[in-house]
Amino acid sequence: MCGIIGYIGQRDINTVLLAGLWKLEYRGYDSAGIAVICDGEIRIRKSIGKLKVLADILDKEPLSGNIGIGHTRWATHGEPSQENAHPQVDCNNTIAVVHNGIIENYLSLKESLVRERHLFRSFTDTEVIPHLIEKYYNGDLLEAVRLSMNKLSGAYAFAVISIREPDKIICVQKNVPLIIGIGEGENLLSSDMLAVLGLTRKVIVLENNEMATLTRDSVQIVDIEGNEVIRNPTIMDGKAIKIDIAGYPHFMLKEIHEQPKVIQQNIDKRLKNQIPMNSTFQPFELGLSESELAKVGRIIIQACGTSWHAGKVGKYLIEKFCRIHTEVDISSEFRYRNPVISGGSLAIAISQSGETADTIAGLREAKISFIRVLSIVNVINSTIARESDDVIYINAGNEIGVASTKAYTAQLFALSLFSLYLSKLKWLMGEEELTARLSKLMEIPDKMQQVLQRESEIINIAHKYYKARNFLFLGRGVNYPSALEGALKLKEISYIHATGLPAGEMKHGPIALIDDQLPVVCINPKGSVHEKMMSNIQEVKARKGKIIAIATEGNVEIANIADDVFYIPDCPESLSPMLVALPLQMLAYHIAVLRGLDVDKPRNLAKSVTVE
Repeated sequence: MCGIIGYIGQRDINTVLLAGLWKLEYRGYDSAGIAVICDGEIRIRKSIGKLKVLADILDKEPLSGNIGIGHTRWATHGEPSQENAHPQVDCNNTIAVVHNGIIENYLSLKESLVRERHLFRSFTDTEVIPHLIEKYYNGDLLEAVRLSMNKLSGAYAFAVISIREPDKIICVQKNVPLIIGIGEGENLLSSDMLAVLGLTRKVIVLENNEMATLTRDSVQIVDIEGNEVIRNPTIMDGKAIKIDIAGYPHFMLKEIHEQPKVIQQNIDKRLKNQIPMNSTFQPFELGLSESELAKVGRIIIQACGTSWHAGKVGKYLIEKFCRIHTEVDISSEFRYRNPVISGGSLAIAISQSGETADTIAGLREAKISFIRVLSIVNVINSTIARESDDVIYINAGNEIGVASTKAYTAQLFALSLFSLYLSKLKWLMGEEELTARLSKLMEIPDKMQQVLQRESEIINIAHKYYKARNFLFLGRGVNYPSALEGALKLKEISYIHATGLPAGEMKHGPIALIDDQLPVVCINPKGSVHEKMMSNIQEVKARKGKIIAIATEGNVEIANIADDVFYIPDCPESLSPMLVALPLQMLAYHIAVLRGLDVDKPRNLAKSVTVE
């Protein structure tokens, strides 16, 4: 989950490393640091807390040099502290390392190194790396790194500099992404394409168990056995992505308001010239042929967090429209439960970043069983995108806020369109019905805009409940995942305990929680379970719970029961989660703001979860 960067060249080292770290801070902000080789020494600046603290230190105590590495940390082993911040060094401060990932066998390695009189200064797993390199160094830094890598267990990427070979950076990739940027008289590395594209469009993506040596004028790649690997750089399209908050107080609010635009862009890309629907309807460019897709008899969706909630909506849509048995698994459970997978199955992996460690592991588990993997991701050329058989990109653009908003609704759009397309391929939906449903899907951006224009109503609700200590979210059918997502958003950024439940399950225990102090968000747009949900709302009312209802415009009945109602525009039940998501996101956002919290960088979280 950490972010690493390295640079060798003529540019100001402070500027390059710090600029890269700003683009990587979403990966962790427990601490940050840089190490630079200058005048035959490794000089380090590091600090606890967000990157701004390090930036202030560098303003007062800048570093000079032309080679350095940097790190922004999400703590795994060892609490956030000065000694646990990266870079980490060897006994004599001759080797510095920045690391992303986990060294699973670090304790046994550390015990062995301590017996050999190596001096450890931190509680991190990372620190064993510079000490191993120190141990194996015999005049060849790359070989010392290679020998060290053979001793390490886990998933990791790291970069190394040493005063013994001050004209190079060695970097390593094992199941954790690492990008190399190729420049003129300069080269760099990063955890993320975003940080590289600021300086060059020419990139090499390191593969698993590869190492690279970067000098000013060359990049050489070898495998774990030391054999040279020849790989030509890829020229990335477009310019460096500009991260602009556009006048909003937080990236999260900006991204909430970008959702109509994101969905419209997907409509323009996927459905241009497709309405009225005809026999050539094909919204995706997939390697799987239409005949292969039509034969799919079982779908396994695996994802984490918000993407898992999107997958649960996808299950409802695929089973409803395609009549295909669909199961949804949390990736970390899917990998370790020894799933029964048979021929005729299709695995779908969903991830915003495309680098989610558990989802990557689940993808590989499916491929070991010879199951085709279709992934739904946002980041082009990410690990999941590269390793999948087929990819549907959600085209949400760069998402900076840790709590996912526009990526979630873009995932829902992709799943909605995929389910309709698959239904057509299986001859379960005629052209007339398909055209009608696609037409309704194309209305979603305008209806999202209508919801956002009434943000003041959500602000008023937030003022009433922002001091609450607990929340309950209830939904049924396709909006049960909406209840899970609403609860997750509130937990992520406001630190209020919240639980999402299927409303029918409330009476089997959780109803004991309801009293006159508990806000209960009841998600009840019109649809097949509307009347059942109304009964559940009455049960909450009878126990004096504070009811915040989300309902379809024109529902007068619910206004007579609920304490507060937010109305969404009329739409088909299957599309309602895309509209329901917006008031839930805004409610979490405004409650967190009223509580004085850092919305974009909630504690203990990072945007890209690259560790298990």
